[in-house]
Formats: sequence, C-alpha cells, structure tokens
Amino acid sequence: MTGHKVLFLARHAKSSWKETGLSDSERPLNKRGRRDAPMMGKRLASQALRPEHIVSSPAIRAIRTAEIFARCLNFDADDVEVDAGIYDAGAADLVNIVRGFDDRYHTVMLVGHNPALTDLLNLLSGERIDNMPTCSIATVNLNVSSWPCVRPGESKLVAFDYPKR
Repeated sequence: MTGHKVLFLARHAKSSWKETGLSDSERPLNKRGRRDAPMMGKRLASQALRPEHIVSSPAIRAIRTAEIFARCLNFDADDVEVDAGIYDAGAADLVNIVRGFDDRYHTVMLVGHNPALTDLLNLLSGERIDNMPTCSIATVNLNVSSWPCVRPGESKLVAFDYPKR
C-alpha cells in the first residue's frame, strides 16, 4: 500500500430540516440518516481497503456521519479530524485540502457536502457522476505517493456505493 494514496469521498447522511431555528451547519441527521450511516459504515468496514483517517466538515450532520463511520471502523470517534475549510469549499478548495493531508496516511476519508464532493470526484477521476447521494462513498485511487502531488484527472474511481444500491 506504500505506492499510492487512496481517497474515500463520503457525503454526509440525510439531515433534518425540522428545526427551522437551526443554522445550516447545525442541522442534525434525520431518521433515515441515522439508519443509513451505520449501514454504510458496516459496508465500508467489510472491505479490504479502508480509511486510516477521517477528516470531516464541521457541520453537525457531517461530523455525526464521520463519527458513525469511525465507530464502524473501530476508530475512536474523537479521532475524527474536523477541517472548517470543507464546509463552504468548492472542488478546487477541496483539492487543496486533500493536498494538505498527512503523508503518514495512505488512505483518508473526506466527509463533506454536495455539490463540491461530486465536483471533486469528477475533477479528480475524469468521471461524469451526476450526484453523490446522501451517505454515498466513492473510493478513488490517486496516482501519487504523496498527498501534495494530487492533480485533477490523474485518478481512478474504483468503487462507488450508496444506501439504495
């Protein structure tokens, strides 16, 4: 696993719009999100290739999704790294965040939001995915040995999973 990096892109699970007084970043997971996140986390945990580290948007729905994935992967939920830059980022901003990942990790999961995640997936892989559904996970093989070397169009989408699949 030392020859290349693998990026897992995860869109947060379905969130609730019930509490109208909450800001967008404070919205929690809804019932479907609380059901789908553990299911997707278990699917991820059953794979041979799994993230070694998780970096999440600071939005409550993203952090909760990341924490659920972390528990399914037998990580301590406190080990989830929060990067405030993910919340309002566009695809180019996310590329720069990925370039800043610690090289001691070969496999990292980024938990964030659409449309930036779908745009990032397409930018990196050259694929044309219309939409990453809530709680979807895309696995991208990056043709680099160091995170700062990540370049658009030089990666390969190797897996794409989502709750209704």
